[in-house]
Amino acid sequence: MTSLYFLAAVLAAYLIGSLSFAVIVSRLMGLNDPRSYGSKNPGATNVLRSGNKLAAVLTLLLDALKGWLPVAAVVWQGNAWGLGSGAVAAVGLAAFAGHLYPVFFKFAGGKGVATAAGVLLGVHPVLGLAVLATWLLVAYFTRYSSLSALVSAVAAPLIYLALDRGVWYVDGRITLMLVLMGALLIWRHKGNIDKLVRGQESKIGSKKG
Repeated sequence: MTSLYFLAAVLAAYLIGSLSFAVIVSRLMGLNDPRSYGSKNPGATNVLRSGNKLAAVLTLLLDALKGWLPVAAVVWQGNAWGLGSGAVAAVGLAAFAGHLYPVFFKFAGGKGVATAAGVLLGVHPVLGLAVLATWLLVAYFTRYSSLSALVSAVAAPLIYLALDRGVWYVDGRITLMLVLMGALLIWRHKGNIDKLVRGQESKIGSKKG
């Protein structure tokens, strides 16, 4: 029975992650589809290029929420259903994968930064806030959302390992999830990496093209 709960939790997390709020919010607010301008990425940073800050903030919060909710649910209630840290890791990765490859949007999703942040906050608030602080620090000094995401992707598993026994006991399955999410996030930013190298990457707040 536990295996059925595990599969149900992973499937639910993937379906929740598949809700592309950049597209949903833009449609509800009468804005252009974010996949049609700027970086064409359905994420908060690209929605900001529309000039509508409210839409960008809503996208950011909802994309983070869909990562946080399934993970937090397993962290808080998983023991009652026989779900432990392995389920936390699988659910977090499923929600993240749902954003990257959403079944409701022909498997063409965003890059996963906000959803990954939500997953980290669900695993532990300290982890999520530490990685968020890393993102903000890099973004403040460089104004590059992509570079901030890349640095944060590398920092997340390192922060998790560094706080072993101080804030939590490191679990290998959570560590693996963080490494896999970081690798996928870096892979999804391969175009941005090329633009950063060539000095052609757009900065935060730049208007849509």
